[in-house]
Amino acid sequence: MGCVKEATDAPDLERLYRDHGDRLWRAVLAYSGNRQIADDAVAEAFTQALRRVESLRDPMAWIWRVAFRLAAGELKHRRRNVGEPADRGYDDVEGLGDLMAALRTISPNQRGAIVLHHYIGYPVREVASILGSTPPAVRVHLSVGRKRLRALLEEDDDD
Repeated sequence: MGCVKEATDAPDLERLYRDHGDRLWRAVLAYSGNRQIADDAVAEAFTQALRRVESLRDPMAWIWRVAFRLAAGELKHRRRNVGEPADRGYDDVEGLGDLMAALRTISPNQRGAIVLHHYIGYPVREVASILGSTPPAVRVHLSVGRKRLRALLEEDDDD
């Protein structure tokens, strides 16, 4: 006998949105630095999940992956076509203004790895899957990104 896949339906996705949507949005905001990108990426990820609801084995993992890839794609598009940097004018999310400002200065790969691993708690292997990378590359992004953030945040403390 083969492995039986547990079906997901629209009410399950609605529950996932209620339970995890805010956390996903905050993570995408921390990654992108832009409320509009976070809004659009999260909404589009859940919309795409609704279209594929019957075929998703792990809907939340799939939604996280899609939301981060959509945000990364939009950031790349804006830099390439519009020359627009990430939005610098968003409000201080949960008192994290200095950290959010510092996150904007490190590479998108470092930022994504740090947000997903340290803020959300994903293991390195999952972070790699979400970012379309490899575990060794994610470990490098984490190490270099943490060192850079530490230096940036210590500079702010000295001011």
